[in-house]
Amino acid sequence: MTEAFRPYASDLPDPVRDPWRAVMRRALAEADRAAATGDVPVGAVVLGPNGTLLATGHNEREATGDPTAHAEVLALRRAAAALGEWRLSGCTLVVTLEPCTMCAGALVQARVDRVVYGARDEKAGAAGSLWDVVRDRRLNHRPEVVAGVLEAECAAPLTAFFRDR
Repeated sequence: MTEAFRPYASDLPDPVRDPWRAVMRRALAEADRAAATGDVPVGAVVLGPNGTLLATGHNEREATGDPTAHAEVLALRRAAAALGEWRLSGCTLVVTLEPCTMCAGALVQARVDRVVYGARDEKAGAAGSLWDVVRDRRLNHRPEVVAGVLEAECAAPLTAFFRDR
């Protein structure tokens, strides 16, 4: 009797992460723009409630000298400007690296419905790794979190950046 072929879990389609891969690739392109200017290669994209691209951002701390110029914060600012209001209800932020506490707080304050991220940040992540600011039950808003989208592809430029430093 032969055993039936059983694919590895990683070989199976992932209904949670698969729909976000194309958008994460757009965020990765933004991360490349950050690296080109000497910033940590993190990129972000904000999608509107209907799934259209509202805004993009990449780290610009080195380029601007602004400690708040993280990819997520810049993308949220640009999305708010595009919509003409600060409430980003129904929107999704897609980012290559798990948000830090500052960015997680901005996501909550902006009322983003969902955050999708690629690489985990064990040292500063605030969407489930080190802290879980975005899902803290004490806060008035808790976005859905989708983690690990194109995780290896998102981690690679970060690993290379810090290895070269």
